[in-house]
Amino acid sequence: MKNSSHTILMLYQPSWKDKFEAEKSKLQKIFGDKAIAIEHIGSTSIEGLASKPIIDIAIMIENHKDADTFIKPLEEFGYSYDKLNSSGERHLFRKGNPTEFHLSIAYADKGGFWDRQILFRDYLRKHSDFRDEYQKLKEKLLQDDPTGKNSYLSGKSDFVNKVLTLARTEKDK
Repeated sequence: MKNSSHTILMLYQPSWKDKFEAEKSKLQKIFGDKAIAIEHIGSTSIEGLASKPIIDIAIMIENHKDADTFIKPLEEFGYSYDKLNSSGERHLFRKGNPTEFHLSIAYADKGGFWDRQILFRDYLRKHSDFRDEYQKLKEKLLQDDPTGKNSYLSGKSDFVNKVLTLARTEKDK
């Protein structure tokens, strides 16, 4: 939940999984066989982790050149394309006011967004000590910057990179 000047973390809600599943079935109709996979990512996908109550969804498509064809159908479904925060690795969309969903279209032929998201999520699901450390870090960052606009994302980078390194090492064993 968000008020005008503060970003708030909520305790993990089992209903987040249900919200994802309901949205996934709707998105499947838009993407059809163009969706290689649809995954619940981000903090709301990790049981026991406090989070901003925004469901992060990633959809993998084969070719980055096809991503623009989904902008209009997604807009008709209530998603707005966030061109400013999109990148060479994904198209980012937001839905709801306040935002309830972030949707990232990732590309099998370009970038590592998908792999990083899945590796990070799965590692924190398996390692509760790192999940708890991540929660403490998020709480501290929001305590230092209640708006969550300045240091929240950048403040998580070192931790995320550390977890990704550990996850890759564990995966390669």
